Amino acid sequence: MRILFIHPNYRSGGAEIAGTWPPAWVAYLTGSLRRVGFDDIHFIDAMTDNIDDADLADQIAALAPDVVGVTAITPSIYRAEEVLRIAQDRAPKALRMLGGVHATFMYKQVLSEAPWVDVIVRGEGEEILTELMCAVRDGRWPADKHQIKGLAFIDGDQIVATQAASTVKDLDGIDPDWTILEWEKYIYIPLNTRVAIPNMARGCPFTCSFCSQWKFWRDYRVRDPKKVVDEIEKLVNEQGVGFFILADEEPTINRKKFIQFCEELIARDLPRRVKWGINTRVTDIYRDRELLKFYRKAGLVHVSLGTEAAAQMKLDIFNKETKVEENKTAIRLLREADILVEAQFIVGLDNETPETLNETYKMAWDWQPDLANWAMYTPWPFTPLFQELKDQVEVFDFSRYNFVTPIMKPAAMTRGELLDGVMNNYRRFYMKKALFHYPWRGTGFRRRYLLGCLKAFMKAGFARTFYDLGKVGYTGPQSKNKLDFQFDTTRTIAEAQMDDWDASADKAARAAERREALRAQGKERSRQRTADFKMPNGAQVKACGGGTDQMEEV
Repeated sequence: MRILFIHPNYRSGGAEIAGTWPPAWVAYLTGSLRRVGFDDIHFIDAMTDNIDDADLADQIAALAPDVVGVTAITPSIYRAEEVLRIAQDRAPKALRMLGGVHATFMYKQVLSEAPWVDVIVRGEGEEILTELMCAVRDGRWPADKHQIKGLAFIDGDQIVATQAASTVKDLDGIDPDWTILEWEKYIYIPLNTRVAIPNMARGCPFTCSFCSQWKFWRDYRVRDPKKVVDEIEKLVNEQGVGFFILADEEPTINRKKFIQFCEELIARDLPRRVKWGINTRVTDIYRDRELLKFYRKAGLVHVSLGTEAAAQMKLDIFNKETKVEENKTAIRLLREADILVEAQFIVGLDNETPETLNETYKMAWDWQPDLANWAMYTPWPFTPLFQELKDQVEVFDFSRYNFVTPIMKPAAMTRGELLDGVMNNYRRFYMKKALFHYPWRGTGFRRRYLLGCLKAFMKAGFARTFYDLGKVGYTGPQSKNKLDFQFDTTRTIAEAQMDDWDASADKAARAAERREALRAQGKERSRQRTADFKMPNGAQVKACGGGTDQMEEV
């Protein structure tokens, strides 16, 4: 049975300006399938190779697959749907399947707008996909489709979701097949070296209201650090990888295992051959302040901090559980340990103004991170914050939900003014860094790394691919009122998805009402018991001090 995986061709001028990222998802899925005997597996990276639809159609036809699988995050969902539509034309007998975070939570939307999708894999793919492919190979598909957990599909005129599958409990049993990728294509521009994105942990115990990772991965699990280092050592030795970024939302949550990971890297002398970066929280940097130089010794050279918002009000809205003053200190601690630090700011909420945008610039310059990034607030349609703000959402063109397009329009600014304000922050910050910091500060490695980052920014800027500037027509402040964000206004939320949201909201509201009713009943029973109780001598029950009032429950 021939299986073909395809990474859709989608670009936004965001993260990809730093390099060409390897699609790790295909390695993890391929590894799981090979373990149970599937060996005829192919991969087309349409994004990295910039393959157009006509060429992709010819490649699909030439391979004649039995199964075509695609994954998608929210902004790439339409490209993924189109890949499967092409597969319907050029490999009509193939099973067409879709996975990823967007399809997991928005399966009713996807199946309504792309009914040619045969099946959606909901959640972590390794075990669900393996069971699905075994059913296809053994001739049990589609007869057994209702018995396979973690799927969604159209059955007659109904959209059906089977029972959710459990998360992968044995992460150490996962063995990705990195050979499925052509490694010479995946280059990290700042260091001009091959880059990988391995996975040490899945999930996140925090529930930031704008994030979907804690919903997708559900429970937090960590792999054996030695097995992770085995994988990294193999990537270095066999694929020539010189830089990696841990894919984890926050790899430092489990402090003990993160330390073991660093110790194992040092014991194998890997920091001499490979450097690496992570995303993490300010609070973990505070906690590990005495360990930061040790982390640097283990090869950690780049930390991206979710400082998120200049105003504490925004941090509270996002449920970040951090304080503004902690951000500045965390950045200082990292720089003192010779670890490059990138500060992430989220802008573009309803209360954004030119003054608040300028405030984030002043904070960035005051805090002095090595790099700063201003991301447009993007309300993932399956997060709690979207549900709270959906009455304010005007754009349902998910291809523009990419952190660089102003989906939400602030009350006091146009989208063009917001984009121009963000570009002004970038211009001021990086011009001053380029002139007065990067060429003159730090060690030889730090200087080389930062100049490499500057090269990546300049390359994307001159090509006008950064932040999709060429696509929207931004040429500078003079163009801010003439921009065309090219929103597809025909895109709407499907009726089935709206019904699902309404049903979920009703269910949550009923549950809240039940909880409140139970609390009220408990208080009433407690009051009644107190009123009915008498001391053996018939005396009235008194509180300490002789009063009759009792402390209210809080």
